Amino acid sequence: MKEGSRLLDEMNDRSREVFRKVVESYLEFGDPVGSRTLTRSLSEKVSAATIRNVMQDLEFLGLLDSPHVSAGRIPTQLGLRMFVDGLLEVRDLDHTDREKLDATLGSGADDVGGVLDRVGAALSGVTHGASLVLTPKHEAPIKHIEFVSLGHDRALVVLVFGDGHVENRLFTPPPGQTPSSMREAANFLNALIGGRTLAELRRIMADEIARRRQEIDTLAADLIEAGLASWEGQGDTSARLIVRGRANLLGTEAETDELGRIRTLFDDLERKRDIAEFLELAEAGDGVRIFIGSENKLFSLSGSSLVVSPYMNADRKIIGAVGVIGPTRLNYGRIVPIVDYTAQLVGKLIAERS
Repeated sequence: MKEGSRLLDEMNDRSREVFRKVVESYLEFGDPVGSRTLTRSLSEKVSAATIRNVMQDLEFLGLLDSPHVSAGRIPTQLGLRMFVDGLLEVRDLDHTDREKLDATLGSGADDVGGVLDRVGAALSGVTHGASLVLTPKHEAPIKHIEFVSLGHDRALVVLVFGDGHVENRLFTPPPGQTPSSMREAANFLNALIGGRTLAELRRIMADEIARRRQEIDTLAADLIEAGLASWEGQGDTSARLIVRGRANLLGTEAETDELGRIRTLFDDLERKRDIAEFLELAEAGDGVRIFIGSENKLFSLSGSSLVVSPYMNADRKIIGAVGVIGPTRLNYGRIVPIVDYTAQLVGKLIAERS
């Protein structure tokens, strides 16, 4: 953040040390830090009154906040961002953490989905936070498509891939669909498949429907459009989100309103709102990215932080992401190398299985 970088450059050594000590203490203990506490830890021996003046200046700059009168200071979101960008010291990955993550690959006998489930559980256990694993979409050519009505507002599409993989996906069909229109839609798509992947099929679908709309029932055309949009559209891709460690995150906050905000976050995650954004966030920068509070609209209500890193396939294409959700006072210096290493592990696994 440019503003944070400018403020950091303008600080003198005393202000920078006071700021760093406040943030480090808050990240470790979660409590406001007072001036008397700082007098015992600063390299320079100064009075509590002098430190209070420095903290007041930092509060005026928007870097610190005082939650209660005479309760000490805590970092603001701007302060946390400035600390992460300019003062964070990232540790080397702990040997024990590395062994726990390596163990998730096991014998390699499981399918990729099973291994990624274990990776999510291990990442949650190692970080004591909630882990996210966005799994890659299946991109093999399709052999056959079938639609099955499950009611007036639910339908199932059965996808048979050329490599033998079979997937069943639920979606909401357009109003008025009938068994006949579903058969027409399936026949239309099966005639177009020709060994194409879903992404390729979607690209030619619009032109084909526009050209051949008179040849198929209107409902069938709507069903095709709705079905493919649900597979490849915004907010609900064919990728799968694995969330592990919800209890860890809930257990970090004692306040009732905090618990309510975190539950709201997980309700959003479970409904898969904005899940497509995880890849967009990861693709926007190299390596591990840290999002604090309202910097990510998904976490703006809960006040949580996200540490996320993309992983790539053998062609160096970003196909998924792994991350950790926690309170804004995450131990970033420890979490960043864990997320980075986990992303490398998953990328290696995907490359070996492809």
